[in-house]
Amino acid sequence: MSGQIDARLAQLAIELPSPPAPVAAYVPYVQTGSLIFISGQVSFLGEDKSTAGKVGADLTQEKGQEAARNAALNTIAHLRNACGGDLDRVTRCVSLRIYVASAPDFTGQPAVGNGASEVVGEIFGDLGKHSRAAVGVTALPLNCAVEVESVWEIA
Repeated sequence: MSGQIDARLAQLAIELPSPPAPVAAYVPYVQTGSLIFISGQVSFLGEDKSTAGKVGADLTQEKGQEAARNAALNTIAHLRNACGGDLDRVTRCVSLRIYVASAPDFTGQPAVGNGASEVVGEIFGDLGKHSRAAVGVTALPLNCAVEVESVWEIA
């Protein structure tokens, strides 16, 4: 399918990754009514594990932003499946929860989270404006730097 969001992705030269398979006992997303809840998505794109480690220790804040962007792209890949392949069905990004594996003294989680928020805004425009939390955690699955879970509204 090709719509406005697909055209926007092409304009931005963004190719969505293949949606990663769950690594434990859960499903990638659940729909209830018009809401889609996307399970936490990690910051690895395919076999690329360059966003492994803790931000502020193993990774710079900028690399953390890249990790958050990657996690958001994995999220949108699952969202596309939830929408039956048609991202034009998205009426709103409701909320992002961004978890950042952080060194004990690292406090730049909001800036890291911008990597996810900004790419959602670039792709969806005003429909991408969302509520958000960006929090530091001691560790994340597979030693990834960032995990993003989200809620979306679709038509």
